[in-house]
Amino acid sequence: MTDAETLPVPGGKIVDNIVHFARTLRKAGVPAGPASVVDAVRAVEVAGIRNREDLYWTLHAVFVHKREHRVLFDEAFRIYWQSRGLIEKMLAILSPVAPPRGAPEKPKAGQTRVSDAFHAAKERMGNETKPQIEVDATFTVSGKELLQAKDFAQMSALEVDEAKRALKSMHLTMDLVRQRRLAPAHKGRMDPRRTLRASMRTGGAMIDLKFRKPVEKRPPLVALCDISGSMSQYTRLLLHFLHAATAERRDVHTFLFGTRLTNVTRQLRMKDPDEALEACSAGVEDWSGGTRIATALREFNRVWSRRVLSGNPTVLLITDGLERDTDEDLEREMDRLHRSCRRLIWLNPLLRYDGFQAKAKGIRAMLPHVDEFRSAHSLNAVADLVAALSGAPSPSSVSSDPRTWLA
Repeated sequence: MTDAETLPVPGGKIVDNIVHFARTLRKAGVPAGPASVVDAVRAVEVAGIRNREDLYWTLHAVFVHKREHRVLFDEAFRIYWQSRGLIEKMLAILSPVAPPRGAPEKPKAGQTRVSDAFHAAKERMGNETKPQIEVDATFTVSGKELLQAKDFAQMSALEVDEAKRALKSMHLTMDLVRQRRLAPAHKGRMDPRRTLRASMRTGGAMIDLKFRKPVEKRPPLVALCDISGSMSQYTRLLLHFLHAATAERRDVHTFLFGTRLTNVTRQLRMKDPDEALEACSAGVEDWSGGTRIATALREFNRVWSRRVLSGNPTVLLITDGLERDTDEDLEREMDRLHRSCRRLIWLNPLLRYDGFQAKAKGIRAMLPHVDEFRSAHSLNAVADLVAALSGAPSPSSVSSDPRTWLA
């Protein structure tokens, strides 16, 4: 559709296009119900659409109600109401094209979700006229089981999308920790002060016993994620898991480190996961570079520990332990971090190898100061971590005790 084109009076094809466009938005996460579709059709009738920009802002005024929906709407409109220069497209296909010299353009925020929603809506339109074919899959192999155990670094683009959806669906409940503070309760310890106050209201004729018990609270969660070249793919997928945890709870803090430390907690609080991950990548300058674990931990202990380590939190350290700094500095900073938290869990993707041995000096310097040593290379490994944080027994047969690796 070019700017010079004039749309016909709403009716027939334009109404069907608005309906299918609303389905695409709804599939992508924008609340576009039947009432919004009716309002959109009426708005097009009243506005007198003359070009593409008028149609964009008319539908934008009806469907977009929140800031995080703007990116999704813009990408969906660009894909759905794309220009129809068929001659130019055919000439571009038939003409020889030189390979691009620069780096490929990064996908925009929301582009993946909108593309999936668009293709799903397109398949739905095609399936309405196609006969349904039933396939007996009794003796076929389940792809879901293979995906659960597959390494993140070996997944295809389609498998990565499925893994992202699986990570978002994992609920991090975490076990409750008893606090020193007491709160009113129906049973427990007797509360003399509240009991005397209640008896004074009746003149001492009746003594109604009041009780209190220790408060149980889920500990905060702090994640320190390595974004060096060897950890880039694993950290990107684990950030989707941390984004889902941040959406459920406000006491989740996430830091990225390579050669420097970056706090991305505010970026992960964005509701749209694609927009949140793009903001994290834009705010980090040393992604897929080198790593200095001791330097990053020193900065965290000096600047951030008093701010985010209150409340006896659980700390997730996601790194392979391949360090460039001296072992003395690393051991000192690990010991300080371990003393400042309730539980320090090291997630290392190198454990995916059956013959892994803790021979590197950096790994041996870190292991004595962690409570658990776990893998983080697959969906099964993340599921084991969720079970461990929730207080449930881990289904994995591999021991998470770091002392077994130091023998």
